[in-house]
Amino acid sequence: MTEYDYWKIFPRMPRRVTIGDITVRDGFQHLEKFISTRAKIFYAQEMIYAGCRDIEVTNLGNPYLMPQFSDAEEVLRALRSDRFKNSCAKRGVNYDEICITAVTIREGAVDRAIALKQQGIGPDRCLMMVSTEEEHHFANSGTTLPDYWREAERCCRKCADAGLKMCGTVSTIWGSPIAGATDLKDAVEFTKRWLEIGASDIEHADHDGSASAPEVYRYFSMILDAIPDPRLHIAHFHETKRVASASVLAALQAGITQFEATLGGLGGQPANFLDDCPVPGTGEYYYKDPRYVGLVCLEDLLVQIDEMGIEHGYDVDRVLWLGRQMERTAGKRLRSEAVINGRTLKGGHMEFARPGLQQRKAKLGETPGQKLPADWTPEARLPERYLS
Repeated sequence: MTEYDYWKIFPRMPRRVTIGDITVRDGFQHLEKFISTRAKIFYAQEMIYAGCRDIEVTNLGNPYLMPQFSDAEEVLRALRSDRFKNSCAKRGVNYDEICITAVTIREGAVDRAIALKQQGIGPDRCLMMVSTEEEHHFANSGTTLPDYWREAERCCRKCADAGLKMCGTVSTIWGSPIAGATDLKDAVEFTKRWLEIGASDIEHADHDGSASAPEVYRYFSMILDAIPDPRLHIAHFHETKRVASASVLAALQAGITQFEATLGGLGGQPANFLDDCPVPGTGEYYYKDPRYVGLVCLEDLLVQIDEMGIEHGYDVDRVLWLGRQMERTAGKRLRSEAVINGRTLKGGHMEFARPGLQQRKAKLGETPGQKLPADWTPEARLPERYLS
């Protein structure tokens, strides 16, 4: 007999998830226009009001390389202000539950985060990143993997001493946009290494949309077999082939409870052009068409999770409204389908109903709600040839 209960088929699949928003950092870093400081603060605060509790808001690296984040300290200061804290209290948001993350790829950025914390405006959590494929890692960090691991170890100690968390990212798990295929076992080992040197949690990243659902399920099953606590693991999927929703489903089936996304599916490799001027970024883009680069779309992910009956803590309609505003901020149509078509409404859209149905049924002698001829059997009787 077929089992119809989805959660019995996939017993590790969660009933509740955490979805972190990384629009203001990862989402904006690929845009080739400067997003105003006021807009960055607006979206960060509004996402928190809408239910986000894990939010990534800036990059504390050298602003010469990524001038999009030249206002990092202003954004952090606004999120640490009494004005924002009071606004949270008025809306019933427990400010102490919010975790603010800043990306700190190199040690200098970690030192900057610690100094800002000492000033009372720093992040709660830093993030460093390794790729299992060394060419991709070198493009991101400018150093070798062994050298970077030593640096990351020092930075984990520094963060622990300063009362900061450190997220360790493992990238190119399912493939590299530079060198191609990778081995899942390397990513499992790198995850263990991050935890060994003091990381608080791990972002498992598909940074170029290489992942496929079967390999996602396989990898996260490997991860949870090796390190069973789902609170340690965050799934980070990019969308380049319109298959990321399948990867999300596969991760859920494996037992992953934490995800990241951006409004409109924004994001990708740091921009190498901003406003009217070329900038260093991380060099040449890996992709030919920027329309097909970015993260899994928060609005669509949230609707997917919501309609599966999985708890998430967001005001979905508020997020959809923010997604529509983001298209105006970015100045272009983004990748969310949900901001256009909305949620699946159980009450339907009766404004599209053709008038006269009930009158027609009455004329034919049918009762309201009757779907079959009155003289038919209550249940269909299939011919024998269809029963075997």
